[in-house]
Amino acid sequence: MIKVLIVDDSAVVRHMLQGSLSADPDIQVVGTAPDPYVARDMIVALQPDVVTLDVEMPRMDGITFLRRLMSHFPLPVIIVSSLTSTGGELALEALAAGAVEVMCKPGAAFTMDDMAAELIAKIKTAACARVSRRENIGKTTEVASLGRTTNQIVAMGASTGGTVALEYVLCRMPADAPGMIIAQHMPALFTKQFADRLNRLSAMEIREAREDDSVLPGVALVAPGDKHLLLRRSGMRIFVSVKDGPLVHSQRPSVDVLFRSVAHTAGKNAIGIIMTGMGVDGAAGLAEMRQAGAHTIAQDEASCIVFGMPKAAIEMGAAQRVLPLKEIPDAILHIARTTA
Repeated sequence: MIKVLIVDDSAVVRHMLQGSLSADPDIQVVGTAPDPYVARDMIVALQPDVVTLDVEMPRMDGITFLRRLMSHFPLPVIIVSSLTSTGGELALEALAAGAVEVMCKPGAAFTMDDMAAELIAKIKTAACARVSRRENIGKTTEVASLGRTTNQIVAMGASTGGTVALEYVLCRMPADAPGMIIAQHMPALFTKQFADRLNRLSAMEIREAREDDSVLPGVALVAPGDKHLLLRRSGMRIFVSVKDGPLVHSQRPSVDVLFRSVAHTAGKNAIGIIMTGMGVDGAAGLAEMRQAGAHTIAQDEASCIVFGMPKAAIEMGAAQRVLPLKEIPDAILHIARTTA
């Protein structure tokens, strides 16, 4: 049984979440708390495996509570936030502070029935996550210029824990880094805020991808939530398509969809990187990239929050190299310099 503590200032939300989660035979809701002060004592007493946490609460906001929790009593936390601009920005801050997942709070456009199955799946994923104190990676480090433009394209895919991993890599890229395209499993409306946050932190220009955006050095395009992102070519121009379509491995955007389009479009001029996340999305696509001549990298187990996606890629023989997160930025730049 996975023991879950629900922290939310809304009694209605606490009741709804408790009812939905308790219906799963693998989950035990051990308690609910209206604010972080009550939650703190309940965590010590009940030792939950996973905490669901709202970010906009009285007495102490969820971000402050999360940072204290991760400093003194690290454990998997799932953010359950509203879709408002403020709520979304705070949810992304929470991911940077150590939360492993983010979920949309039920509302007029997103009911409890819509979210229950996804939240249960995220709780089961979070229960397997490696959670520890996080180093501060929220500041751009000094990075050297590549010295020349490169036609390499970097495709990155991630899920659970990926927001922090992607921030780590992108904050270490120079302004003339290879063009990047990114599929991160994340709800719709959060991806733009995620891209905007990364844009403030990185020397690169980072934005949510739009239909027909060109892939250019110094620019990173993030797949919009609930849309697939594909790489396309017209003559010498490389651009992206943002498409609807069926879920792939229960995901949209899907890393497999992105990687397969990169294999077909860019071939040996691409670098594929599969990062922390639950499941197998991206493994087959990375294998196709390697077969097409691309450089392929998987994040290693020790630095992953969840080792599912990289593990699947490694077992399939899709990854030429398996690297800790801290070595991935230098690997990207080295490949770009030596193959330009």
